[in-house]
Amino acid sequence: MFGTVGRMKAKPGGEAMLIAWTRALTTTIDGMVHSIVYRAADEPGVLWLAVVFESEEAYRRNAESPEQHRRWQQMRSALDSDIEWHDGHVIAFTQDREVLPIEPPTT
Repeated sequence: MFGTVGRMKAKPGGEAMLIAWTRALTTTIDGMVHSIVYRAADEPGVLWLAVVFESEEAYRRNAESPEQHRRWQQMRSALDSDIEWHDGHVIAFTQDREVLPIEPPTT
């Protein structure tokens, strides 16, 4: 599995739009396994987005697609600035209190 974590600052009123946007997309993006949005406890207006894909290839295919570019433009309209992205291989994933096995990436 592969994914990204993004730090973003929502415009006033943008948080509700981002939540609705994330909910709508979770079931429509090919290869997406999981997504979650956090509201920072210590930074007003700051949100963190974590997304997991079944593979790095699925992640890259989505990231490079015209559809994702259109989604990004919609999302960006609710933000004060670009998202600070941090991509990486998922090395542990727990779902419903069960730790799921992860294949280590080949280097």
